[in-house]
Formats: sequence, structure tokens, C-alpha cells
Amino acid sequence: MVNTRNAMNVITELRGEGIRISVDDFGTGYSSLAYLRDLPVHDLKIDKSFVVNVAHRTKDFSIVRSIIDLAHNLDLRVVAEGIESSEVCSLLRDLGCDEGQGFYLGHPVPPADLAA
Repeated sequence: MVNTRNAMNVITELRGEGIRISVDDFGTGYSSLAYLRDLPVHDLKIDKSFVVNVAHRTKDFSIVRSIIDLAHNLDLRVVAEGIESSEVCSLLRDLGCDEGQGFYLGHPVPPADLAA
């Protein structure tokens, strides 16, 4: 993030309006531990590349478990992206993951199709 001070100001303003802020795709790309230290965020979203095989790859399991523990120690909620099976959903629940997203839980729908 090029201008961290500006980002902090914007995020603080958004939080003041009651908007929840998440670090998306954590563990890949531009996500950084410095964001968790410096930015006033609410949630950490674990990238689906770690979630998809969490039940079958020891390294993915260790990474996901560590991210969940780290986030909770920083008083952040954890969202797992890419949940595509009951096995993965159950495992994440057992690890203490707070929320999930993925085709196992529901496919995307247009806003007009959502129940009020």
C-alpha cells in the first residue's frame, strides 16, 4: 500500500460510519503482516488457495491454523474463502474460523434474487 497514512485515515473514517473493513486474500499478493499491525481492520479473509486443500495438505493446514490463531490474537474475525466441501467447512469450524464463503455454502446470486 503506497500511502499507508492516507489509507489509515480513510479506514478510520469508514469505521466511524459503521463499515466493517477486511483484509482480503490474506497470504497472497500484496497482503502483509504490516497491514495487520498498522491498519484498523475488523476481519481477515484467508485466500482460497490455502483453504481448498486444507484437509489434504499438511502445509495448507498449518498455514490456515496459524492465520486463524494470529487473527484471533489480534482480535480480528476470520473469514475463509473458497469453501467447497463439507469436510473443509467442518475442519475450518473446528479450527475456530468465524465465517466462510464458497460454493459449498452458497452460489453467488444477483441482488434482485436475495430475500428481503
